[in-house]
Amino acid sequence: MKLTVIGLNHQTAPLAIREQLAFAAAALPEAVRDLSVNAAAEAVILSTCNRTELYCVGDAEMIINWLADYQGVNADDIRPYLYTLGCSETIRHAFRVACGLDSMVLGEAQILGQMKEAVRIAREQGSISTWLNALFQRTFQAAKEVRSLSGVGDNVVSMASAAVRMAEQSVGDIGSLNVLFVGAGEMNESVATYFAAKQPRSLMVANRTLTRAANLCSKLGNDAQACKLEALPEILHRYDIIISCTGSELPVITRDMMAHAVAQRTGSLKTSDASKTQFMLDLAVPRDIEASIAELPHIALFTVDDMAERVAHGKEARAAAAAQAEAMVQAKVNEFVAWQQSRQRVPLICALRDEGERARQQVLNHAMRQLAKGTPPEEVLERLSVQLTNKLLHSPTRALNKADSHDIHVVKALAQVYHLPH
Repeated sequence: MKLTVIGLNHQTAPLAIREQLAFAAAALPEAVRDLSVNAAAEAVILSTCNRTELYCVGDAEMIINWLADYQGVNADDIRPYLYTLGCSETIRHAFRVACGLDSMVLGEAQILGQMKEAVRIAREQGSISTWLNALFQRTFQAAKEVRSLSGVGDNVVSMASAAVRMAEQSVGDIGSLNVLFVGAGEMNESVATYFAAKQPRSLMVANRTLTRAANLCSKLGNDAQACKLEALPEILHRYDIIISCTGSELPVITRDMMAHAVAQRTGSLKTSDASKTQFMLDLAVPRDIEASIAELPHIALFTVDDMAERVAHGKEARAAAAAQAEAMVQAKVNEFVAWQQSRQRVPLICALRDEGERARQQVLNHAMRQLAKGTPPEEVLERLSVQLTNKLLHSPTRALNKADSHDIHVVKALAQVYHLPH
């Protein structure tokens, strides 16, 4: 059993692969519990739009097979996209992810909250214990310090601000357009806040539960309206910008729905919006919007992977901060590895001290018996010191006597322990 991470991200796998291995938020508790029961001694699953990672204490091959079986894919088909990291590499990777150094948006802060949520779920399911608990405690402490001292999160071009620029480049001034958000989760809330600041003509939030959509609308202002997902087929044609990010495992906007919307926009009414391109941005993994919708006329469909170039702006300006952050991360990794190694030596230290205690008790008991028989104390103390010295030095002396020219490490180790020349 060892600490490992099995994963894939936006750098190693395309969206089509990532969405096959993503875990829906609602399914995550059952999944991490199943993983910890069937393939790992400890487990945390981190699943976002850009990555799926399994932090575990266990055998990497068993974990890969579990992932393939659980997600209904062939293990050999996903291996080319996976990274499998050993103990020290896992520690460094966790620290870098938490600090935003492995993100599509360098220095972005949202991933830290997502990691904390993944750990919280793992704790609730009883799938996290000594090693992962220690790893993530140190990870979160390191992330806080690295972010505050290195400035790696300064001047971040967020996914939200990049989405606004993409929309403006595709369909023009947002202030004259109608905007629809599908889903009322954390990602859409962040993006919607940027769009609301542009004062669109109208803003609608569609969500599975109306209450959550209404709560988001109250934060956005601008007379934002709420509706349920069931209303989508009837309202899609009204919106120039459609941004979707839900936790659904199946598309919530199908080709048939959008084909009908396009027909309505270009139909016999010939409204002023009839010839306008509809900008669609799918931030969900798995995807909310069927990919074939891009083939329809007057549709500009983008996915989370299309954001990569957009968020690269300012990356060079943060290069120095990133270099400082990387150095700080490495120092934190070294501290954690040293702590981990010291913890692994604890049983040996305890056993050594237990052996010394047994020798002390044995010699002491013999001395007490000699005193009870009337042996002079000076003689008893002399014998006690000699016997205790012999017992404590018996094992290292025997090891030295048995050592040959090939056992130079034994000689060096004992010389170091007892501060002797060799």
